[in-house]
Amino acid sequence: MDVRPKENFSQRQDTSAVRHRKTCKVNERAEIHSQPHNGTINGANKMITKRGGGEHISSPSRDAHVPVFILALVIVLSVSTRFYKITEPPHVCWDETHFGKMGSYYINRTFFFDVHPPLGKMLIGLAGYLTGYDGTFPFIKPGDKYEHHNYWGMRAFCAALGSCLPPFAFLVVLELSQSSTAALIAASLLIFDTGCITLSQYILLDPILMFFIMGSVLCMVKFNTQRLGPFSFSWWFWLLLTGLCLSGSLGVKFVGLFVILLVGINTALDLWRLLGDLSLSLVDFGKHLLARVFGLIMLPLFLYTTIFAIHFIVLNRSGPGDGFFSSAFQSRLIGNNLHNASMPEYLAYGSVITVKNLRIAGGYLHSHWHLYPEGVGAHQQQVTAYLHKDFNNLWLVKRLDNSDDLTGSPELVRHGDIIRLEHKETTRNLHSHFHEAPLTKKHLQVTGYGINGSGDVNDLWQVEVCGGRKGDPVKVLRSKVRFLHRATGCVLCSSGKTLPKWGWEQVEVTCSPYVKETPNSQWNIEDHINPKLPNISLAVLKPTFLEILWESHIVMIRGNSGLKPKDNEMNSKPWHWPINYQGLRFSGVNETEYRVYLLGNPVIWWLNLLSLALFVILLTVASLAVQRRVKMEGMMKVHCHTLMEGGGMLFLGWLLHYLPFYIMGRILYYHHYFPAMMFSSMLTGITLDILLQNLQLLFSSSLSHYLMRGGQSVLLLGFIYSFYLFHPLSYGMRGPLAHDSASSMAGLRWMESWEF
Repeated sequence: MDVRPKENFSQRQDTSAVRHRKTCKVNERAEIHSQPHNGTINGANKMITKRGGGEHISSPSRDAHVPVFILALVIVLSVSTRFYKITEPPHVCWDETHFGKMGSYYINRTFFFDVHPPLGKMLIGLAGYLTGYDGTFPFIKPGDKYEHHNYWGMRAFCAALGSCLPPFAFLVVLELSQSSTAALIAASLLIFDTGCITLSQYILLDPILMFFIMGSVLCMVKFNTQRLGPFSFSWWFWLLLTGLCLSGSLGVKFVGLFVILLVGINTALDLWRLLGDLSLSLVDFGKHLLARVFGLIMLPLFLYTTIFAIHFIVLNRSGPGDGFFSSAFQSRLIGNNLHNASMPEYLAYGSVITVKNLRIAGGYLHSHWHLYPEGVGAHQQQVTAYLHKDFNNLWLVKRLDNSDDLTGSPELVRHGDIIRLEHKETTRNLHSHFHEAPLTKKHLQVTGYGINGSGDVNDLWQVEVCGGRKGDPVKVLRSKVRFLHRATGCVLCSSGKTLPKWGWEQVEVTCSPYVKETPNSQWNIEDHINPKLPNISLAVLKPTFLEILWESHIVMIRGNSGLKPKDNEMNSKPWHWPINYQGLRFSGVNETEYRVYLLGNPVIWWLNLLSLALFVILLTVASLAVQRRVKMEGMMKVHCHTLMEGGGMLFLGWLLHYLPFYIMGRILYYHHYFPAMMFSSMLTGITLDILLQNLQLLFSSSLSHYLMRGGQSVLLLGFIYSFYLFHPLSYGMRGPLAHDSASSMAGLRWMESWEF
């Protein structure tokens, strides 16, 4: 009879884990001495073990073997290429117009609207503030001279984050492949790419976004290496840091959702493996699940929400973004006419009002002296929806018979009343008729018509309070109101579509024959001026934090989807990007100006494209070999695992950051491809390194060694030489354009679509 004390399950598990780690270390030492180096850090320094019903390759601790000097070289080259000529040109370039201005708004605490989440602009503003920028430069248009304004700090901040991308790529590929050569190739692709350098040197969101994306991938990969030490300090550190980077990615741009999806897929696969590990109890599996929910969902959501809380606290003053938001939202902004304001509670005849559409970013009912162009409905005065506060948003409420309310007590406007709306500035009436609208062809045109308030029966509108009954008064700000056109039976509507330049790119206003209640056809009275009526306080309108958070996201999403190309504006298509078909002018268009042109190093980009095809071929061969249980030994087995695990993850990252753009309806630009380009560059490092290491399958050992070293040298020298040829694209060009034989770039315009 056995009288020994029984071990509980956790003790057996701990003891087993200790024995497993010791075995790994012993086997590691044995393999280091038995395997050739072949360009990797530890040769075949990997252990193939059973876990969760399948094989995976784990790598024991190898910090002592990390080629620190190579990483240091990568950092030095990365910083040098990004900070060289960081202050040139000393004028606004491309989208610095937007993001530099938004940084100024944070310094001045002025509210604005942008289609992206606020973190990137907040960091740009903070960098400017810490380096002495006072927020006074107007950032009106590209080409404006910075002069005495201190702009270098904001550029340097973006360059510093851009400098982190090659070291991050080096560390990611090092973890996935265990090959310093693969890591160096991947890092070199980003160091010597002219496009990555250009994007990193200016006041833009792209280097900040790519920093958090690469940080998320690096932290995820480092977390995956902690599988043998769950719930240790390092395990928690990398898990929580992954969550932090994910919140940063989404906090800069909604494109950050793609890397969140990548990490989510990796986490789901990891949990599936754990579920299949029969040595792990369901209680322990539950702990793993809860830890990931906390670190990768709850923490990022909390940090993301905190970003917006800071955003709303800092931007507490009225600014150019007010009109995109509801009246209740505006009431919290200092300097807005609704902040701590008072006005008459009920609408009356003789009141001067502004009418705001309830569709988010629907705009204020607006008119101006300009007419619709010939061929666009009737040649009458334009009526639009304008997203900013303006004197041309004011309308006078008049009676059916067009009589004035100059004497006596004012009469309230009620549900069912028929009114005229006279534009205060031009004295023309709000009017509709049987002409089709400019853009929404099934709707009717809305115009301004008449002289000094006189018009015709097409100027009559019936007021309808949503949910109201006959005789109910119209409450300012709180009543949802519709305006039904008496002559045609249609309802006043903001379509949300942006008019061409003849309409000043304002929002189309139509009269819709579809009278169903929707936010597009619902309005509220915002400003209300009538000295004959008593005022009430508007303090009761202030919304809660969750309400303004929700509204801001609806506005951003609608604004993003509404970004369409303007007349003659250059945009690109997703199929253009991998082939480096066309770049972007950052500065200058003629031979007398300082020209900067965003274009990837063509040697690097075309090599990435070739490597994508090679990877698919190699992955297919490796998958077939594994499926057919082909006998593989040593490095061959390691390479198959690297292709299927590490390469597969990077390939998935490339797909997730590239393919979604094919289904996007918004305007697209060349720079949208750069997050995907980072993944393809890291994949190129792994693919080319494996190809070079497997030359021994075709040649003798000594010859394959020399061919491998020669191939690695040719690659690196090719990157450096192509960078030497194309570096003026990033650092600036003067003189004749490339099509001129006297140009310094003559002969380098390899594609007709390149415009440098």
